[in-house]
Amino acid sequence: MKKFITKNGTELELINSSNKNFNILVIGVVHGDEPQGRDLIRNYLAEEKNSNLGFIPILNPDGLILGTRTNANKVDLNRNFPTSNWIGGQKDSYWGGKEPASEEEIKFLINVINIYSPKLILAIHAPYKVVNYDGEGLIFAQEISQITGYPICEDIGYPTPGSLGTYAGIEKNIPTITLELDENKTINELQPSIFRVFRYLETLSL
Repeated sequence: MKKFITKNGTELELINSSNKNFNILVIGVVHGDEPQGRDLIRNYLAEEKNSNLGFIPILNPDGLILGTRTNANKVDLNRNFPTSNWIGGQKDSYWGGKEPASEEEIKFLINVINIYSPKLILAIHAPYKVVNYDGEGLIFAQEISQITGYPICEDIGYPTPGSLGTYAGIEKNIPTITLELDENKTINELQPSIFRVFRYLETLSL
């Protein structure tokens, strides 16, 4: 797979420890001020040496370093996907970019999706404590809701033009789960239930 380098020079990383094709993709740190996914994925892979899941621990490394929702170009990556409802909008923390898929991070993720054709995508966010889904993801959302204790929320409550859920879940028919964690809990507190989510995903035959 071709290399994708962020504005600040970081190479984006896909991890599949089993060295096999994978059917489920897990994504952390879409927004740089939501670091929980990185730590949960890294800790899980330290325990699970032969996972059959594909992981992108940090989609937005520049934003993570800067401590910002957006990437180094000040684009909200979850508004930059090439969807039918994409809009650039105002240059605020929800800016969708100068054009759809303008950002290297989104080009990278689209490339991963095109090459590996995942049958399910899980994106880890914070802080709303809900399980959101797009497309035919309800059955997976129900199981994840039972594991985490978070309610299922089909609509996050505000418009998300150019989002991963619209791009993958609705327009590409890949069930897509957005798992919104409790930002007030430590990684050690979150870990037991999120590891159970990962292990549930490991059992799926899709």
